[in-house]
Amino acid sequence: MNLNICIICVRKNSKGIRNKNLLKIDNKSLIEISFKQAKNSKIFKKIILSSDSEQMIKIANKLGFDLVIKRPNFLAKDKSGKVDAIKHALLKAEKYFNDTYQNIFDLDVTSPLRNINDIKKSLKIFINKKANNLITVCEARKNPYFNMVQKKNNKIKVVANKQEYKSRQVAPKVYEMNASIYIWKRSSLFKNSMFNSKTIFYKMPISRSIDIDSEFDFKIVKFIYENKKIFRKF
Repeated sequence: MNLNICIICVRKNSKGIRNKNLLKIDNKSLIEISFKQAKNSKIFKKIILSSDSEQMIKIANKLGFDLVIKRPNFLAKDKSGKVDAIKHALLKAEKYFNDTYQNIFDLDVTSPLRNINDIKKSLKIFINKKANNLITVCEARKNPYFNMVQKKNNKIKVVANKQEYKSRQVAPKVYEMNASIYIWKRSSLFKNSMFNSKTIFYKMPISRSIDIDSEFDFKIVKFIYENKKIFRKF
């Protein structure tokens, strides 16, 4: 029995890049890339889109999403939490299909460098470890214990300097959340905390972990996506 549902969330407004969710890479919209990754993984019973944009809803309907949900305005503001939009979409989908889904995936359209194996391996780890939720990460390029600083009371200091470390190699290992894949057990999704004793992560390489927040990010992602053969070993 397939208990997995994929919910893809897109908004019409974005601050870093105007209408970034409508950007195209290799003549495909970001929505299409994530939809096809989800569909080709063959692990989802349903693939859902939640959006407040009529243009994005039209794209999703043409692509063949199982259900396209018009997101209410109160869930589409700058300060609205994405998890709340996912909860809303899940409840709408369960009512529409008269079904219940146990594993809820979020594939962020602004992280299109993931591949199908990332999606499948994330699920396998999630199930094997009996986790409540899973996030994807990559190795951090900067370490707050060693080479990230802040200005506080007119003084420059390491962000987390409980102990002074002489090199990056001996500093505690840290990771960056790459916003690519999230998985929740249904019961965990409706709790308020993202992190708990049964939160786990799936590690991805930096080459598949770039989230589009700026024009510079987009140019890098576009180049990598359109030249995949060059970056396969990274």
